[in-house]
Amino acid sequence: MRAKLNLLSLSALALGALAGVVTGCQSYDFEPVEPLAIAQTTVEETITALSSKPNIMLLVDISGSMTLPVRPDEPTCMVRDSQGATVLCGYENGCPTTTCPTRWTELQGAVPQFLTNSGPYVRFALTTYPEASTGSGVAACTKPTVSSVRKGLPVVEDDASLLEHANSINTLIQAIPNKGTGQPVGGTPTSGSLTFVGSLDGLKDPDRKNFVILLTDGLPNCNEANEFSGAENPLQCKCTIANNGCGTAGVPFERRGCLDTNESVKAVQALKDSGVTTIVIGFGAETASGDGPAVLQAMAAAGGFARSCADDPDACGRNDTCIAATGLCSRTFYQAGNQEELADALERISKEVVNPEPCLIPLKGPQLPSNSKLIVVYVEDERLQPGDGTWSLTDNGVLFNGATCDRIKNSRPEDPIKIEIRAIRQR
Repeated sequence: MRAKLNLLSLSALALGALAGVVTGCQSYDFEPVEPLAIAQTTVEETITALSSKPNIMLLVDISGSMTLPVRPDEPTCMVRDSQGATVLCGYENGCPTTTCPTRWTELQGAVPQFLTNSGPYVRFALTTYPEASTGSGVAACTKPTVSSVRKGLPVVEDDASLLEHANSINTLIQAIPNKGTGQPVGGTPTSGSLTFVGSLDGLKDPDRKNFVILLTDGLPNCNEANEFSGAENPLQCKCTIANNGCGTAGVPFERRGCLDTNESVKAVQALKDSGVTTIVIGFGAETASGDGPAVLQAMAAAGGFARSCADDPDACGRNDTCIAATGLCSRTFYQAGNQEELADALERISKEVVNPEPCLIPLKGPQLPSNSKLIVVYVEDERLQPGDGTWSLTDNGVLFNGATCDRIKNSRPEDPIKIEIRAIRQR
């Protein structure tokens, strides 16, 4: 009802101005002007403040392809295999990572700053997949079990303890070698891994925002119940195994080796339906070309996380565009090819999911009006005027202060604060 009154007021102003022109004694010359288009932004937040720092499960791909070089054209990435032949490094032929960094070592370089910056404000956990000790045979496709949860969600809530917990996750990631015992091996059982983390009780907390950050460098496979067979449906199978390893009936990878798009999307959707948002990061060549972009796009779209570019038109990265009307990127997943790009993606995710200032309701780009007179704020359905003790409009959004901010900070899951912001802006 309030929205209708706003529009009627605007109409009344326009009609009043026109009446003044019609009844006046003087004549005027008018030049045609471009009509101003306006739109209304409505932002609704239910805030439970400091007691509700978000849960984030890091679901990290440690399949064998993570040991491949990020710059395979570098001469130093060519090594001798056990037979003396010169081959591209990776898998059992470890890369000289000081001169030929791999996807895994680049990930290890990108993660620490993300965990340090976000650590005090987030309840992190870490699960890796696959749970494999070999890169060959059916065992390479082992899905996660409780043993794959390398660090569970914390039981503490204070900033210092959460930072210590996040740093311990970084220590675990750094301890996984690029070559040797415990190195990344195996396939990419993405659908099964997503289903597994969705079964964990910690991510079913209704009083928090719950996220899964899926960081993967490969196409999903390893589903023994895949709807397609490489022998019967080769076109739909889209075999991910070298030399068409899915193409013979009865072989272990007849179905396991097929691209597992549909079940992976369903697993993400099931997480969303249970209140868990999935953020997808593709890392490496496989996710940037071929079938990779379409698969990750479908998964990320189902995950429900919108990539914002409202405050930075270049935020979407290479081969992507920022949609000015929505302030969102065309591509729904993050794509990174090296440590710098991955660190940038993680930083942008941190800015979207972490809110160290509970009294700030962010408004970005097209959402942000130019003047506080163009904005209306309701707290628990009571309209508040801007000022000391209520709120002010900043470059970052609506910042509550004084007694109103105290109300927000004192809110709890059982007694949340409902806030509604309505802003008129140029479209």
